[in-house]
Amino acid sequence: MSVSIDQVRHIAGLARIAMSDEELARLEPELNNILSWIEQLSEVDTDGVEPLATVIDQKMRLREDAVTDGDCRDDVLANAPKPEHGFFGVPKVIE
Repeated sequence: MSVSIDQVRHIAGLARIAMSDEELARLEPELNNILSWIEQLSEVDTDGVEPLATVIDQKMRLREDAVTDGDCRDDVLANAPKPEHGFFGVPKVIE
């Protein structure tokens, strides 16, 4: 598969990229090289190869999912204006 300079011009137009004739002429062989590389890659036999998200084996580090009360009630209430019985004291809203 290869592209002509008119196809490169058309693609540039679709992408709304203004290109001069010199730029189009320079880009055409580059795109054809990329397309030939893709054709070479498609010839590789990948049967039996597991798909990979990354080539580096990485383990996700997670903290233990444990529920705790944090044991910091006094620290949290230290700046509360009116702590009462271990809770935030608020003015009564409903009579």
